[in-house]
Amino acid sequence: MRNFIFLSLTIFLLVGCSSFKIVPDYVFDSLHKKELYIKSYDETLKLWDVPFEELDVATNYGSAHIIVSGPKTGEPLILFHGTDASSTMWYPNVKEFSATYRVYAIDFPLEAGKSVSNSIKLTNKQAALFYNEIFKHFKMENINLLGVSRGGWMATYLAIQPNNLIKKIILLSPAQTFGGVANLGKVLTGINLKMFPSPKSTDRFFNAFSYYPDGISSVFKNQLYLAYKYGNSKPRLLNMMPFSKKELKSLKIPVLILIGDHDIVNNEKTLTKAHKFIPNVETAVIKNAGHFMSIDQSENTNKKVVEFLNKTE
Repeated sequence: MRNFIFLSLTIFLLVGCSSFKIVPDYVFDSLHKKELYIKSYDETLKLWDVPFEELDVATNYGSAHIIVSGPKTGEPLILFHGTDASSTMWYPNVKEFSATYRVYAIDFPLEAGKSVSNSIKLTNKQAALFYNEIFKHFKMENINLLGVSRGGWMATYLAIQPNNLIKKIILLSPAQTFGGVANLGKVLTGINLKMFPSPKSTDRFFNAFSYYPDGISSVFKNQLYLAYKYGNSKPRLLNMMPFSKKELKSLKIPVLILIGDHDIVNNEKTLTKAHKFIPNVETAVIKNAGHFMSIDQSENTNKKVVEFLNKTE
C-alpha cells in the first residue's frame, strides 16, 4: 500500500501539477535536456506582449500544445510555425493578430516544442488529422490559416483536403509549396545548423535567413540553438513535395502569399506561378526582408495579414 501511494504521488508530481508534461519523447533523449529547452521556450514567451494561455489537447497522434490569445468570439486564426522554430517565433506578430482574431499557435509534435508525439514519425495525412482533431476540439468554423516556411506548406496541404472548414490561408515564404529554392547555398546553413549546432552555426543561419539578424531577440536565438543542441528533428521531416497544378487550382478560397525581397527560399517566380494556378490569390513582396519576414518587417507583415483577413469578399 505504501509503495502504491508513493507511485501515485510520483505520477501526480510529474503530470498533475502542470499543463505541460515533462516526459521523455521522440525529440529529447533525456529529461534534463528537455527541461533546459523548455526553460528557453518559456523565456521567449515572456516576449509575447498580449495575454495568453497555454493549453494541451489530447489527439490520436499525441498531445498538442497550443498558445491561445485574443477574444473568445473572434474567428479562429491558426498559426503554423517554421521548422524547429516553435510557436514562440510569433512574438512580434501576436499582439496585432489577437486584437480581433482568436489565435491558436500550435507546436508541431515531432520538433522541439511542447507538443508531444506518440509516434516516431507522422505521414502527411496523419499530420492533417492531428490538426483537424484540434479544430474539432475547439469546435472551429470559418478557419483562417497562417503559415511560415514549412508551416505554409502545411497550411496549403490542409486547404486542399476535401470537406474542410478553411476560410482563408496566408503563406509567408512557403517552403516547397511551389517548388525550387532561390538560394540553395544560404538555405544549406539551416542543414548545417541541424547537423552541427553551435553558436557560430546559429549566427550563420540567422545571417542567411534574416535581413536584420541583429533585430531578432537573443532569447529566441538561444531557444532555436538549444532546439538543435538538445533536440532531434532530423528524421521527422514531412514528405513535402511541391503541389501540382491541379492541387493549386483546387484552392478556391482567398490566398495571400508574401515573400521578402531578400528571401532565400522564394522569389518573383513563386508569385508568377501562384497567379497562374491559384484562382483567388493576392501576392506582395516585403521590402528589406529575408525569409524571416515576420520578424524582419513585423509591422508591415502584420498590417498586410490583418488587412487581408478583414477584407470581405
